Amino acid sequence: MRIVFVGASHFGLRCLELCKSLPGIDVVGIVTAPKKFVISYRPAGVTNVLHADIARFADQNAIPVAVLRGSMRDPCLFAKVKGWRPDAFLVVGWYHMIPKQWRLLAPAYGMHASLLPDYSGGAPLVWAMINGEKETGITLFQMDDGVDTGPIVAQVAETIFPDDTIASLYARIEQRGLELLQGHLPLLASGKAKLQAQEERLRRVMPQRSPEDGVIDWGGDAEFIDRFIRAQTRPYPGAFTTLHGRRLTIWQAHKGKGVDTRNPGEVVKPVQGWCRVACGQGEIALLEVEYEGEVFTGWRIGQLFQGGEILGAKNHCTKA
Repeated sequence: MRIVFVGASHFGLRCLELCKSLPGIDVVGIVTAPKKFVISYRPAGVTNVLHADIARFADQNAIPVAVLRGSMRDPCLFAKVKGWRPDAFLVVGWYHMIPKQWRLLAPAYGMHASLLPDYSGGAPLVWAMINGEKETGITLFQMDDGVDTGPIVAQVAETIFPDDTIASLYARIEQRGLELLQGHLPLLASGKAKLQAQEERLRRVMPQRSPEDGVIDWGGDAEFIDRFIRAQTRPYPGAFTTLHGRRLTIWQAHKGKGVDTRNPGEVVKPVQGWCRVACGQGEIALLEVEYEGEVFTGWRIGQLFQGGEILGAKNHCTKA
């Protein structure tokens, strides 16, 4: 089967490397994108924090490559892709819809990090962690005109553990995804794969997220804020608040019961131990933060506070 790979992420690169090793699979072309690009829902531009230099991989392996600089509907781009004579597209780590014209040329198969039809849409793993889900997964499916709505080739579940960060969860999801591809891409190539329609009544669509969505509401309970921080830590831009009107990113924290008589966002500075922040219910102990370009851990976090400050007192950052 002649595959044109479409993707621009580290996970996409791992899938591409796997494809090259599978019998009966011939990668005849690659479409990728730069780290920062423009998309319909964010005209100012998006930075792909999971970006990988797939164009370099293509050059190193003598595979024809096209780097998206404009629209997926560019007729010159389509003419180049058509010239590669694909039997199928494999789409992994891609933010753009695949045009119908492409899908009429050859079926497009994508990977989505959820158990479709649930958690369709943007940032499914982040949303699953924020929402306190106990399970997520990854799905290999055939794309159609909708957002993550096409028939399912296969999917596999993965547990979300109480101490997971987005990085630890994503690593396991990547591995499950590679296993899906290894087991089912050859079946697609041989025509033996059995696709199953999604149940629309079970669909929940998650909105796209931007770095600005990481602002912490200290009025929430500590359990929620703990998940909120773990769901957006590295490699993502991080959950954040403000200190003296400047951004304070919280990379690592843990929840505690705390004292509920303090104001949400109030910093409690102990004589020994961690700095704590009061929440609407419970408290958050700060383990690693970043402020004005410097990372603080352990006892050094106390250097930032006198005690009694109210984090997030301003609704905007005056300095990134």
